[in-house]
Amino acid sequence: MEWNQLEYFLTVARLQHVTRAAEELSITQPALSHSIGKLEEELGVPLFERSGRNVQLNRYGEVFAKRVEAAILEIRKGKQEIEELTNPESGTVALAFLHTLGNEFIPTLISSFRKRYPNIHFELYQGSNSFIIQKLENGASDFCITSPKINCDGMMWLPLITEELYVVVPKGHKLSGQREVDLHAFSEEPFIGLNTSCGFRSILDDIFQSAGFHPKVTFEAEDLSTAAGFVSAGLGVSLLPSTSGLKMDGTSWLTVKKTECTCTIGLAWKEKCYLSPAAKLFKEFCSHHFCEQN
Repeated sequence: MEWNQLEYFLTVARLQHVTRAAEELSITQPALSHSIGKLEEELGVPLFERSGRNVQLNRYGEVFAKRVEAAILEIRKGKQEIEELTNPESGTVALAFLHTLGNEFIPTLISSFRKRYPNIHFELYQGSNSFIIQKLENGASDFCITSPKINCDGMMWLPLITEELYVVVPKGHKLSGQREVDLHAFSEEPFIGLNTSCGFRSILDDIFQSAGFHPKVTFEAEDLSTAAGFVSAGLGVSLLPSTSGLKMDGTSWLTVKKTECTCTIGLAWKEKCYLSPAAKLFKEFCSHHFCEQN
């Protein structure tokens, strides 16, 4: 069963005349009759009552016509939706990002992008590192913005910004009056860490391994905001980026002395996954935008 057969069938049903239908379709009358005949043969029933060139749907034809009209309408809607999604000036970009990036980083990035491309829309997913990577892997999102780099085969990575990490202590802590501290200064302090569901955990592990000690973890938070909240409540110290929304009342942020403590936020996408024209524009924008800033 071919697309043309269905369109021919509906045209004949609407005009109830084979010759006029052939003229409207710009094909010969024998070709149209042959197409309708093949369709009836495939279905195993006649679809029309015939009287010369005049035809009228029979009960089988009426049932089939309703289904064909609905199917063609859905297909046309699908084609229109795909055109809208893939149009570089009015398409859609699916983007997944970490919880902590939703306060400032992502809104600012999208706002800057839409000043240049106002008709491109976004489908946004916000969650933990494992959540956004899953969205990327199963094709629900075109990109994810995360830290650290996703080290998987077939995954591409564009570094966007590098942020400094700070020792975060409660106000009134014995270290809170200092501007900078050595990591070893809190090696005996209760430490608010992060559990393995948070991508930032691997960054902390690498930093402490390089420093040659493991902090005394008293609680592992699921996200950076929770870690900052526990520090603010006086329950320990932590090592965090100065992301907007983390600098809570009741905390002091100290520069790390000597040891390099940074994290890089980047854009990830699947190497062999299809990127729509709109998604490609977003990737190019990110590349140029952050290159200019750096």
